[in-house]
Amino acid sequence: MAPGRPHLMLLVSTTGYTGEAFRDAARALEIPTLVGSDRCHVLAEQWPLEGMVTLDFRHPDEAVEKIVAASGADGRSIGGIVPTSETTARIAALASRRLGLRHNSPVATDAAANKRVMRELLERAGVPAPRARAFPLDSDPSIIAAAVPFPVVLKPLLLSASRGVIRADDPRAFCAAFARIGAMLAAPELLEMHPTDARRILVESFVSGPEVAVEGLLDAETGFRCLAIFDKPDPLDGPFFEETIYVTPSRLPASVQDEIVATTESAARALGLTDGPVHAELRVGPTGVQVIEVAARTIGGLCSRTLRFGTDVTLEEIVIRHAMDLPIATTERERLAAGVMMIPIPHAGILTDVTGIDQAKAVSGVEDVVITALERRLVPLPEGKAYLGFIFARGASPAFVEQALREAHGRLVLEIKPNLV
Repeated sequence: MAPGRPHLMLLVSTTGYTGEAFRDAARALEIPTLVGSDRCHVLAEQWPLEGMVTLDFRHPDEAVEKIVAASGADGRSIGGIVPTSETTARIAALASRRLGLRHNSPVATDAAANKRVMRELLERAGVPAPRARAFPLDSDPSIIAAAVPFPVVLKPLLLSASRGVIRADDPRAFCAAFARIGAMLAAPELLEMHPTDARRILVESFVSGPEVAVEGLLDAETGFRCLAIFDKPDPLDGPFFEETIYVTPSRLPASVQDEIVATTESAARALGLTDGPVHAELRVGPTGVQVIEVAARTIGGLCSRTLRFGTDVTLEEIVIRHAMDLPIATTERERLAAGVMMIPIPHAGILTDVTGIDQAKAVSGVEDVVITALERRLVPLPEGKAYLGFIFARGASPAFVEQALREAHGRLVLEIKPNLV
């Protein structure tokens, strides 16, 4: 570590994918880095990792105290904090406020992580979004179902990555979905983090039409900068909402893209977000663009590998430069189209082997195939939250990239053994 030089603090979950990309970007920028992680305390003692600060993300106030203490230890200081999830976004906001660093309001990060609060703030600000209402788990779903206009989408308030998100088209499906989500929300760690909203289910109107994702950067002085709009060419109509292909640039008309950017900025403002990365999900519905989610973090998984800016600058480098108050030469994306396929889980079991990887990589435009779930227990949506891996492609047009991803996926052969436990 370099005492006296401002350090970057990364807040990274041990179950997340994004930490390594941020560490690589920090090394490329020659910025000394601390990693705040929910790494097991016992493991941290047995195999200490230089620059690791073990935090308990379930207790933000305690985590903040440890971050503040780390900033003053060994003559070092923290010059910027980057979160990588909704949970760590609140901790980053609280710690940055204590250390006098650029930050979002903790209230805003809470709103972005809580679907009930988000919907209330969006409605209050007049930002177009599905009409929604939250119900306690002990509600009678048959009574609710008798009053809602179908189709609707049921979802937990605090989970992400489409976990627990289920479409219902009639009262019977509604009651089944309500019970299924309720079983998921019995997890003790959810109740510990937020005893009230962990036991509520959001019911919102289903918005038909294509879905897009927006990657952006907020600055308190310069406002919102859109870094990329991703099309999701596979229809996301339910009953579950497993995301597969992201492709950028968007093929939607320029006027629709302008509306997407403006709506994302309005949504971030309604939540009170003012600084740092934004990842948003929106639907282009029959009546216009509507906000589905807004998160105070970058895109999840390994998907950020699709984005390059200027001369091979990564998304993580831009976010780190912003957090550390370093100059950002450009946020203009490269001219080539790019895309990623999050390889879906076909069914539960143990992934024991994947063949055809070399054949998939040989597809024109495909840059890499990464399998992340080998020898792991597979849990499909809506209970699951992971993918088998990722396929990356780049090319002259979005259509070419999409076709390359589909062809590469078709060449993979998965061996999944039944889960015997």
